[in-house]
Amino acid sequence: MLIHRLLAAIILIPSVIFTLFYAPLPIFTYIMFLVCGLAAWEWAQFLQITKKPLKLGFATIFVILLILINYFPIPIEIKSKLFLAILVLSSVWWLIALCLVITYPNTTKYWGNSISIKLLFALFTLVPFFIGMIALRSIGYGNNNYIGATWLLYVFILVWATDTGAYFIGRSFGNRKLAAKVSPGKTIEGFIGGVSLAMVVCFGAYFTGLFTINFSHFIISSLLAIFVSVLGDLTESMFKREAGIKDSGNLIPGHGGILDRIDSLTAAVPIFATLSLYIL
Repeated sequence: MLIHRLLAAIILIPSVIFTLFYAPLPIFTYIMFLVCGLAAWEWAQFLQITKKPLKLGFATIFVILLILINYFPIPIEIKSKLFLAILVLSSVWWLIALCLVITYPNTTKYWGNSISIKLLFALFTLVPFFIGMIALRSIGYGNNNYIGATWLLYVFILVWATDTGAYFIGRSFGNRKLAAKVSPGKTIEGFIGGVSLAMVVCFGAYFTGLFTINFSHFIISSLLAIFVSVLGDLTESMFKREAGIKDSGNLIPGHGGILDRIDSLTAAVPIFATLSLYIL
């Protein structure tokens, strides 16, 4: 399993970096439509949608919604306020998700059999993720097309560092369960290891001079993004456990589906974008 994960990572990471830096913003946006469409396809399982035509229909409707949000001809001021409102709602959603993870499975009686509530979960997870990706990639675009790519890559590396530190420290020293009823393999020691490695990345990145943002704002945005990335992983694990599935898909050998790869990013990207671009 580890060798599969390593081989997939060797292929995926360069592909992601190339896309971030060399895909023009319009092409990057189309790629995000595709990624979110695939994620919606996999999310359909959580809604008890199992037939392929229905899953395709759900994913298609979701992509159309993203296209309308992104391209609907409204004044830029109104669109900016709409995007901010969606990102702020995302922050509220992740607070709710934290409560759901902590109280799982006791609170599933309120949402486990509700298609409409789980549909809202999908919207509050994937729509802000799309907006956050586009907002960060758009930073400085036109003057220096690499600024936004650098910001996005930084968030990606934060998440990768958190996952990597948690994996290796958890395997070596993990004893105490972080969320036993949601994801028994995750430990408190792994969590501490992941956060610690990510914070090393955070300090190192800031002192490269690539980020022209107040130091304390950068640290707060990064730390909350690190914490919530773990929550994103746990939340998807909770949904998979409730749906009775191990992986969201089998698109990526050793890594499962698209949702299994972006679960942490669906939380980290919008939170980091909200704090660093709009609030702090």
